[in-house]
Amino acid sequence: MICGLDEAGRGPLAGPVCAAAVLLPDDFPAELLNDSKQLTAPKRERAMAAVYSGALAWGIGWASAAEIDSINILRASLLAMERAYGDMLTRIGKDIAVDSLQGIVDGLHVPEIPIPCTAVVKADGTVPQVMAASILAKTARDRMMERYSWLYPEYGFEKHKGYPTKAHLESIHRHGPSPIQRASFRIKPVQFEMF
Repeated sequence: MICGLDEAGRGPLAGPVCAAAVLLPDDFPAELLNDSKQLTAPKRERAMAAVYSGALAWGIGWASAAEIDSINILRASLLAMERAYGDMLTRIGKDIAVDSLQGIVDGLHVPEIPIPCTAVVKADGTVPQVMAASILAKTARDRMMERYSWLYPEYGFEKHKGYPTKAHLESIHRHGPSPIQRASFRIKPVQFEMF
């Protein structure tokens, strides 16, 4: 049985990285799935609801901006996957033999979890379980960044989710780094327009 693992949020300048682990039944409607970045927001929301209600088990894991700064984004992404796998195990049914699981991870690296894992580039667009993990990770992280915008409204996290957009860079230069900024990430200078 395949356990799909993927992360969201490696590229932003602020906020955590989020990962998900997902087991799907054979009859899951895979036509709802795709790489989360390829789905429109409404389709991603529908797919997310279908995964949460139809998966055999799922888990979400996080690594904070401070952890990213401490151990680097790659290791933090793998740590978030390890946590997602552990979270998934808390929801797994007794009828699923954990020793029969095999992990497929999107990308080039695999987390340290107690099942055999294979890294597959672009698995988030080809393997249904990884597509489902991609969707859960992205929607969970997007929601978290929207909540951060309640605490730090001057940064506009609800719009750019911490990615290095012009608006985000300008807000950093105007207000300084936010409390959830990734200090180890290089921030490019911004050209401000003169009025």
